[in-house]
Amino acid sequence: MRLFRAILLSATLLSAADLKLGKPLTLKESMPLATLLAQPDQYVGKTVQVKGKIAEVCQAMGCWMDLVDADGRKLRIKVNDGEIEFPKDASGKSAVAEGKFAKLELSKEQAVARAQEDAKDKGAKFDPASVKGPVTIYQIQGTGAVLQD
Repeated sequence: MRLFRAILLSATLLSAADLKLGKPLTLKESMPLATLLAQPDQYVGKTVQVKGKIAEVCQAMGCWMDLVDADGRKLRIKVNDGEIEFPKDASGKSAVAEGKFAKLELSKEQAVARAQEDAKDKGAKFDPASVKGPVTIYQIQGTGAVLQD
């Protein structure tokens, strides 16, 4: 009976545990999205850690997730295909993510291609006319994340 209780307790603890993906987080604290996005160029090339609610996850390969804060600021956490796969049903959960902060300057053609790929990942229709010109995108090239219920 004791063994059964121990197994049951272990299973309960494991099911309540955070889901750790990729490499372990190395920074002690998360930075608010507001701080990071207020002066993003100061952080380009640096390792950062952020926390937020998962708004969306790539439905094709789980290769990105968008985090949002309480004020609706959004930041994409992108990983190399096959290194980490974010659970496709993780929307609504909280997450802490870490990685190198990157700035992408896309021409109009590149922006159209990215928007088209995003629409495909989301299973949505795409109108190329919705992209008005070149864009600058900030995102984190993710190395690790912890998803919390």
